[in-house]
Amino acid sequence: MTEQRIYLDSAASTPVADEVIQEMIPYLKQQFGNPSSIHYFGREATRAIQLARKRVAGLVGAAKPQEITFTSGGTEADNLAIKGTADYARSKDPSKNHVITSYIEHDAVLEPCRDLERLGYSVTFLPVTQEGLVRPEDLKGAITPSTALVSIMHANNEVGTIQPVKELARIAHDAGALFHTDAVQAAGKMPVDVRDLGVDLLSMSSHKINGPKGVGALYIRDGLEIMPIIHGGGQESAMRSGTENVPGIVGFGKACELAGGRLPEYQRQVSALRDYLIEKVLSEIPHSRLNGSKTNRLAPNAHFTFFGVNGEDLIIKLDEDGIAASTGSACSVKKQKPSHVLKAMGFSYEEITGSLRISLSMQNTKEEMDRTVSALAGVVKELRSLSPFKSKYYT
Repeated sequence: MTEQRIYLDSAASTPVADEVIQEMIPYLKQQFGNPSSIHYFGREATRAIQLARKRVAGLVGAAKPQEITFTSGGTEADNLAIKGTADYARSKDPSKNHVITSYIEHDAVLEPCRDLERLGYSVTFLPVTQEGLVRPEDLKGAITPSTALVSIMHANNEVGTIQPVKELARIAHDAGALFHTDAVQAAGKMPVDVRDLGVDLLSMSSHKINGPKGVGALYIRDGLEIMPIIHGGGQESAMRSGTENVPGIVGFGKACELAGGRLPEYQRQVSALRDYLIEKVLSEIPHSRLNGSKTNRLAPNAHFTFFGVNGEDLIIKLDEDGIAASTGSACSVKKQKPSHVLKAMGFSYEEITGSLRISLSMQNTKEEMDRTVSALAGVVKELRSLSPFKSKYYT
């Protein structure tokens, strides 16, 4: 392999920015104190956490830094939002035992919702359109006086579709329910303002925006009470006990500051590159299709179906050509199951297995897109020629 590898899986993870690494280093070396300690080293760690809290709050428009609770990542933030809200609501009013989500949520939302079902809660899973959109009328039809929480993701991690969160949150509030959104894919890649959206809780993750892995955050609207799911020494305002990951939190804060500052440029540059890629793929590779919303989609996301091809074979062959892409969520790939997102969108088995997600960043170039499409066209042609099956979608 002589050519440089091309990374097209930014929805799974991103490289840690140099500025983030530099900001973290002192807290891995000289400033190693426990933030719960009251001496100088502890105070310095606390000061760093509070600066990071302010930076994270700034990225999502939170009114107060104290509305940000640091977690180990997006999964823990989702679990805290869903289980913490449901438990608190039912403790105050036993009739509040209903949660609503959608069929296309990340497993970090679906699994805690299924766990609530095992604990006696009622959970409604909303369907979506062929583009992956939750219909507001479906939420209106599902919500009841017993609904404690509605959890709908801001943007889908597989097909990139952006949900009408503001309208959905309003419907929830009109019915007396709280609203949570998983913004792990959205925050830092599109404008996200918790006050404008009207959400009560919002989940974020560091490693999706050039920060370190193992750290995330949950925005909890000021005045809102939920139950903690991790108990101990009472760190993070008793919302998330355990000694804080100071270097990770510092890096996350810096990553949020960088993401907020570059957001207009990011959206212009990455969406233009995405559109260039989409046009080349659809024009140069026969029997290919773009999935998800053509208009309401994340800037870095391009999701395709290549009929008559197995997506996993496609990933392996592309990797041999030095190109990293994916079929969907990296968190679910080891489970070896067809995409629940595409299934909920009404895709056939062949459409699901022939899918490919390409997710871009500001580090990618047009030259890389040209090389990718050229390699992709050759791999698709080769795999189709080797397949003993003929797709019903082409002759």
